[in-house]
Amino acid sequence: MQGNGFKIGVIVAFLALTLYYLYPTVIWNLEQKQIESFTNDTERAQYIEENAEKLSNLRENILSLGLDLQGGMHVTLEVGTPQLILELAGEDRDDLLDEVVADARQTARDNDTDFIDEMAAAFIARDANARLSRYYRSDSDNITRRSSNEEVIAYLKNQRDSALDRAIEIIRTRVDRYGVTEPSIIKQGSSRIIVELPGVDDEDRVRGLLRGTARLEFRTGADAQDFSSFRSRAIEYYEVVPDTSSDSLSAPVATNELVDRLGFFQNQSPYIFGYAAAEDTAAVMDLLEAPEVQRMMPRNTTVLWGSNPTDFGDSGERYALFGVSTDIELTGDVIEEASIQFDPTTNVPEVAMGMNAEGARTWGRITGANIGKPVAIVLDGFVVSYPNVISKINGGRSSITGLESTAEAEDLVNILLSGALPAPLEIIGSRTVGATLGEASIKAGFNSIMYGLGIVAIFMIVYYKTGGGVADLALILNIIFILGILAGFKATLTLPGMAGIVLTIGMAVDANVLIFDRIREEQRTGKTIKAAISAGYSNAMSAIIDANVTTGFVAIILMSFGVGPIKGFAVTLLAGIACSLFSAIVITRVVIDYLTRNNADAVSFG
Repeated sequence: MQGNGFKIGVIVAFLALTLYYLYPTVIWNLEQKQIESFTNDTERAQYIEENAEKLSNLRENILSLGLDLQGGMHVTLEVGTPQLILELAGEDRDDLLDEVVADARQTARDNDTDFIDEMAAAFIARDANARLSRYYRSDSDNITRRSSNEEVIAYLKNQRDSALDRAIEIIRTRVDRYGVTEPSIIKQGSSRIIVELPGVDDEDRVRGLLRGTARLEFRTGADAQDFSSFRSRAIEYYEVVPDTSSDSLSAPVATNELVDRLGFFQNQSPYIFGYAAAEDTAAVMDLLEAPEVQRMMPRNTTVLWGSNPTDFGDSGERYALFGVSTDIELTGDVIEEASIQFDPTTNVPEVAMGMNAEGARTWGRITGANIGKPVAIVLDGFVVSYPNVISKINGGRSSITGLESTAEAEDLVNILLSGALPAPLEIIGSRTVGATLGEASIKAGFNSIMYGLGIVAIFMIVYYKTGGGVADLALILNIIFILGILAGFKATLTLPGMAGIVLTIGMAVDANVLIFDRIREEQRTGKTIKAAISAGYSNAMSAIIDANVTTGFVAIILMSFGVGPIKGFAVTLLAGIACSLFSAIVITRVVIDYLTRNNADAVSFG
């Protein structure tokens, strides 16, 4: 063991460090087994509550499992480029641009091509001399009336790229606040975002969190008298009175499609048009958007659905259709802070908001001018709160009430604090990986590792005798080191990562094969066992370094440019290469030196 003191110290320190990082994972799994052992739900809930802080600390430091191992959600989002392009046009937007955007959206979708290129082509096809600069100008980007179509197209693509990058930042902030461990949020192409959320199973909540644009608006309510009159006239328009000239003995019954789909109840607010079931909301809007009905609509007035349903007992849950002003008095840009509070009387959660100085002045003016009237708080096109103004509100403080749960309040605070998305996001694909599939993946990956380890271990002992046993010891430590490194760097273990570990098992013994064969060759030349061991390690070193360094370069490239499963595989492979080099060169040498210290023939290499 002479001269191996430093090596032994490094091995012990490295092993202690990896066990330290793996300790929370081991304890976490023991705690989960303890929780699963409770047959009584009350006892299980009590145990979790009593150990909440301990479990929370453990969860933050465990070896995280990827989506394919623990289940979760995989969501593909697409930035609403058509809507962004229309909004960038501002007041210059006209019917021609709307038509061109609609045509380009369909063409890009059918042909899987770039929307902006299709939009520009469709615009030029209508008029070869037309300039896109009639709609788009930007002093900061030097886009003026004289800018060419190519310059405007480059500007629009830059705006789209910026919107995509900003959307990724906001989604990451929202997901972090949501509490997901090791989420994966990556850009795909020019307008898509891939989001992987391990351990998440509340699909509806996640969908709302990801695609909510956080466009908060404050609007005044509709004029009560005018809106009530409009409601009566709209109902009358759809009234169908049957022909009474028939000889039928039964009394004729009038029908009304609008009333059938949109229920009306007693003591209804003059600001609410009616209540509809979720499946009828689209049909109701189609009826109200008829040109004849729209002409009845009071000036500067529109209707918006409430975000949460009202329970009407036997009639079921129905959504209110509110009358609001088309003018947006204030937007969410003025919100500086948001937090959850609870009503002291009902203990119902609500979201308290604080505005900046400019927003506070405007809010004071709005509330002061509408005392006794409602003000609509609109989020992403839905009315989340419709309170009556009791008195003028100074200081910019306000609250959003009518929330169904604390989780909804938390999500709303999350969205408000993370900021508004620069463009709408559409979920174009999602899939949920169940926990059962995750458990099956873990079992399959674990079995592949154990089978691979067993076969290699047996082969090494049969072929290299004592030396093979030493290599097997180093191999087991190698796997412990890899898992410890992943836990220490808070990396995520995925199914491809397990494949990387299996590959590492083979690579780890490859170095020992080179060393042991060189030792055999040295022995055949007549050298003593100790001299053969020293020469074997020395002469095999260059081949071992070359093989592992070249593989390491490939792993670095995959880790740098790969995404998802490819990156997971590369990270594990890179950690495995480093550990296999350490175990093959350092650990086996120390153990062999110890075994041959007093008896040179104590180790056989076959």
